[in-house]
Amino acid sequence: MTLDLRQALNAISDVVTNRPLPLREFDQIYMKLGDMVVHAEFVARRFDKGRLVFVGDGDAVGLSVAHLVNERVLEYGPREITVLDFDERMVNSVTRFAEESGFAESAKAVLYNVVDPIPEGTAETFDGFHINPPWGQHNNGESVVVFLERAAALTKVGGSGVVVIADDATRAWTNNVLARTQKAALELGLVLEQMIPSLHSYHLDDAPELRSCAMVFRKIKDSGLVSGRLSAERLEDFYGRSQALRIQYVREVATIERGRASDRTYRFEELVNSGC
Repeated sequence: MTLDLRQALNAISDVVTNRPLPLREFDQIYMKLGDMVVHAEFVARRFDKGRLVFVGDGDAVGLSVAHLVNERVLEYGPREITVLDFDERMVNSVTRFAEESGFAESAKAVLYNVVDPIPEGTAETFDGFHINPPWGQHNNGESVVVFLERAAALTKVGGSGVVVIADDATRAWTNNVLARTQKAALELGLVLEQMIPSLHSYHLDDAPELRSCAMVFRKIKDSGLVSGRLSAERLEDFYGRSQALRIQYVREVATIERGRASDRTYRFEELVNSGC
């Protein structure tokens, strides 16, 4: 089918408006809008009619895919998406949007932190996975491996998954993380099926030129890895240098400002001698 770019951008902008602001201390850095459209279409096409799990989804790619399908911008896509995220703001934003838009049965979100074993009863129940984890610059990709382990445990043999991580041939650390990711994938029973290099750009103030790739893996066997709680040493530098995984959940604080500007972000300067 031919994608109607205006309709696609409008649909993604609905999702972006609904999405909470990023928390940089947890490496929440959002993808640019045009790349969101391209990536969401790719994911929808790749996982058509499947059950897809997102282990973390700050960008709201899962919700974007579901909304594009619900709005009939796309005629294909997963029949169900589940988002697992430790940020309650993200979880609630998915739930609210799906309920308000009439597709709550096919788009669900659950509060979950990768430090814990995967939720009971979810092992190998999904047809595919999607992760865009902390990119692991300062922990040799350990954060990527953790997310990949959880995602692989959730996915059936024969299923597949997308990994979005940094890709810049001029930066040694991205090459090292890419290599470690592929090595870890093999140990988890995953083989590399496709790689689309330098596909996405980000609102990243200190490295605006840094891009990410999309790696597609196919699960050919069960690794037998037990999904246990992470050891303390695996938590160090998880979100960057000296930024360990120490928070169980980000909790949402209820406000009356949803959908409008917070009064902490502006002030009024009145007219002089307005006569009012």
